[in-house]
Amino acid sequence: MEFLRPSTWEDALAARAAHPEALPIAGGTDVMVELNFDRRRPAALLDLTRVGALTDWSLGTDHGGERLRVGAGVTYRRLIDELGGRLPGLAMAARTVGSPQIRNRGTVGGNLGSASPAGDAHPPLLASHAEVEVASVRGVRTVPVAEFFHGPKRSALAPDELIAAFLVPAAGGPQQFAKVGTRNAMVIAVCSFALALHPSGRTIGTGIGSAGPTPLRAADAEEFAAELPWDSREPLSDTTIRRFGELVGAAARPIDDVRGSAAYRRHSLAVLGGRMLRWAWEEYRCG
Repeated sequence: MEFLRPSTWEDALAARAAHPEALPIAGGTDVMVELNFDRRRPAALLDLTRVGALTDWSLGTDHGGERLRVGAGVTYRRLIDELGGRLPGLAMAARTVGSPQIRNRGTVGGNLGSASPAGDAHPPLLASHAEVEVASVRGVRTVPVAEFFHGPKRSALAPDELIAAFLVPAAGGPQQFAKVGTRNAMVIAVCSFALALHPSGRTIGTGIGSAGPTPLRAADAEEFAAELPWDSREPLSDTTIRRFGELVGAAARPIDDVRGSAAYRRHSLAVLGGRMLRWAWEEYRCG
């Protein structure tokens, strides 16, 4: 196995173009497991840990609001510590990733690159309408995260492209994330759900994980946001909460597997959807 270790972003893109069969590795929390269990045996590894540009994040503006550009090499631990206030939903998800050791190594860029339907970072990115910045020697382009996933472990990345960063608006309202698993940590989600209130637009963003061939949005639940009392900030009725949860559960496309049945996943998502809306709405009401 050939081992490529560029030290600059330009060299990394050149190596990717010259070796499209190479498997990129950053934190290695997914890749090393696959190698150790002999599930993958790539012809080459492209180690990105020396590329400093991938470990930076910056804050800019977009349509009058704050927008963050977070490098693909920023770890979950740094997301929690440095960006938790601006990206609370993603920080909640990051806290559920593996163990402290994994959070110190793992990255959202790697989570996106693996394109797993169970990736913990994916639902909050969907709920926040994030974009993925990808690059090659041919140039740079951005892909809405809702269009990035093409199937289980398949993404919009071309063979010569690498993930440079993700672009996401800073939270304009309350955000929530939760997942169901056999324990609280070190577990692949049976299902997960993220919600983001966007009060300025009177909208809700959603993200469903581990309940379909790709991470999903609950489109009907998002449309239901138009019926919420945004101006009066009245408490939501149990009927409203239940209906929203039902729409979340109905949006899932789960299967039966060793971690849970399709019926259990739909039911769990309906419960999570209602809870997340109730909690986020109460935070919104309290200002």
